Amino acid sequence: MRMRILVNLVLLLSALSAPQDTLAQATRPPEPVTQALARAGIPEASVAVYVHEIGAERPLVAAGAERALNPASTMKLVTTYAGLDLLGPAYAWSTEAYGSAPLVQDVLHGDLILKGYGDPKLTIENFWLLLRNLRARGVREIRGDLVLDRGYFSGEDFDSTRFDDQPTRPYNTGPDALLVNFKAVTVQFVPDAETRAVRVLTEPVLPQVQVANNLTLTDGACGDWVSRLKIEALGNADTARLAFNGVYSLDCGERARSFSVLGHRQYVAALFGQLWKELGGVFAGGGRDGAVTPSARLLASAKSQTLSEIVRDINKFSNNVMARQLFLTLGAAGAGAPATAEKSNRVIKQWLAGKELSFPELVLENGSGLSRIERISAKNLGQLLVHAFRSPVMPELMASLPLTAVDGTMRKRLSGAEVAGQAHIKTGSLAGVRSIAGYVLDSRGRRVVVVFIVNHTNAGNAQPAQDALLKWVYNR
Repeated sequence: MRMRILVNLVLLLSALSAPQDTLAQATRPPEPVTQALARAGIPEASVAVYVHEIGAERPLVAAGAERALNPASTMKLVTTYAGLDLLGPAYAWSTEAYGSAPLVQDVLHGDLILKGYGDPKLTIENFWLLLRNLRARGVREIRGDLVLDRGYFSGEDFDSTRFDDQPTRPYNTGPDALLVNFKAVTVQFVPDAETRAVRVLTEPVLPQVQVANNLTLTDGACGDWVSRLKIEALGNADTARLAFNGVYSLDCGERARSFSVLGHRQYVAALFGQLWKELGGVFAGGGRDGAVTPSARLLASAKSQTLSEIVRDINKFSNNVMARQLFLTLGAAGAGAPATAEKSNRVIKQWLAGKELSFPELVLENGSGLSRIERISAKNLGQLLVHAFRSPVMPELMASLPLTAVDGTMRKRLSGAEVAGQAHIKTGSLAGVRSIAGYVLDSRGRRVVVVFIVNHTNAGNAQPAQDALLKWVYNR
């Protein structure tokens, strides 16, 4: 009898001390998560949870983890990891300026050709620096046209109304090899208590964009200030009109909202004309598409930020336009220009296969997650993060993810919780979709991969359940 008790005690102690990866994995979310889901009106059948400690052979939790779901912006993890691994963290995009004719003294007797290679963050400031460099190299007057070489990306038709019928929202701006300033005009609203008026300022100021300010300044709470503007946005590729016909509360202070207007070619040409004039240059030509000719002479060029810096903007602030630019760059770099979505899709899937990662359910449309058709399972997104943790680019990828309660899209979440500042988490949000994916450093110093995807009409209520999972992982 004593021997049997001793054997049972040894077996019990062995089970309690067994490595985590030999224990049975949970096939349901932890209890705090299931309770939060029930309160949110979200059935477990619409949820996928995957939790995997780095170094373990098996996941801690795999609930619905093999379902192919819409991951929203957590799909950016696939694009940015592929970009860092295939292109390298130091990769940078070029934008080049060529002259089609000789430069005599300070006059270019021909066209100025701008060639883009898909820089995701060619802001007004960086574009201005390129033009300033041109002026410093002796170009003052341009006798020909402004020719835009946008051939590094294909001319695939892009419908800015397709996703949500909001064509002027910057996140719906289509990719372009010569994307400047996200093709955006930022409108700033400045209330003046003394004059009881609202000033409306635009940046950049483009003659092709007309702004009508019919706002009335009011008192009271700011509230949903955007809907109270009663915005009318009209126009086409060549011209646009923004009208503000509602009310603006003094309590709002200064606010800003950006609009994507004009076509790519028209926007760049208009901005060039304004900046060139401000720099003291002379230009009376038009803007048109074209290509760098063999006889053209390189006059100046500009380099983008490095990819390791670019992915921080993509992931911390969930920048869809920049993610699309990177996605197409992968296609051009891996399968040759001009880039297409099909080439990028093929390059990424070949890259996954080369790492022995089989994701048969993976559907990529634009690599940003701003899609109704993109799909991946929580298990495979989790396996991607496990694999990435062992890669040389792990520090760059992890540092690009929002830090809980600190920055990016997680800045206002989990403040005061023990997991605050202890998890790098990418978020995703679409109508009917809420997702998180990333790494948690738990209370015992273990790094844990966490993926939680919800596809349901009540997905907008999922944040408490997802936060509950992060807390559970930290404190387990």
